[in-house]
Amino acid sequence: QVPLVESGGGLVQAGGSLRLSCAASGSIRSIERMGWYRQAPGKQRELVATITSDDSTNYADSVKGRFTISNDNTKNTLYLQMNSLKPEDTAVYYCNARVLVLFRYLEVWGQGTLVTVSE
Repeated sequence: QVPLVESGGGLVQAGGSLRLSCAASGSIRSIERMGWYRQAPGKQRELVATITSDDSTNYADSVKGRFTISNDNTKNTLYLQMNSLKPEDTAVYYCNARVLVLFRYLEVWGQGTLVTVSE
């Protein structure tokens, strides 16, 4: 088991900022990739941003220039700094990780944290 625990969601006005965190724990040998996904009401889950073990990042076009993904490898923690938030950013944000446990890779998800951006 590799629990992913997210925090940092909440209610913010348009133009504001939030910082999400995701802490991975358990018997992790290494983390290949971590990322943030989001799911708005009535919509499919979509990629927000990912970061690999060599710090290569990838962003959805809709968040480029506003969101920044980063990690602290010493703490197995992932962050998402969200600036200039828009109402359309309202969604449940999920942390995802591809981790090496013993001798196999696992794809794991957090429970999600709600971000609500008001007009």
